[in-house]
Amino acid sequence: QVHLEESGGGLVQPGGSLRLSCAASGSAFSGYHMGWYRQAPGNQRELVARIDSGGSSTYADSVKGRFTISRDNAKKMVYLQMDSLKPEDTAVYYCTGAQNLATLNVGKDGYGSWGRGTQVTVSS
Repeated sequence: QVHLEESGGGLVQPGGSLRLSCAASGSAFSGYHMGWYRQAPGNQRELVARIDSGGSSTYADSVKGRFTISRDNAKKMVYLQMDSLKPEDTAVYYCTGAQNLATLNVGKDGYGSWGRGTQVTVSS
């Protein structure tokens, strides 16, 4: 498994931007499918974006056109560029990785590797 650590969260005004970063350690990172989930208070954890080992990405409908996921295998990093942020984007954002997409799509602790999360708050 890979160890994951997120950074880049914070407080931003509506319409603003943030870039989240996820640093991975461990071998075989390039073979991992990676994703970002988020969880707001009282809500279930939801998949925001994922990028497979080949570089193909998918997004939740709620963030399409506003968020961009990317990866740098040489640096063992995954990024989530978030633009045009809305108050409803407020949540704890988690980085996750797994060696198969079915595991990544479960979205629960114990399925794949998870970071501790970083808080994103969108408020004026």
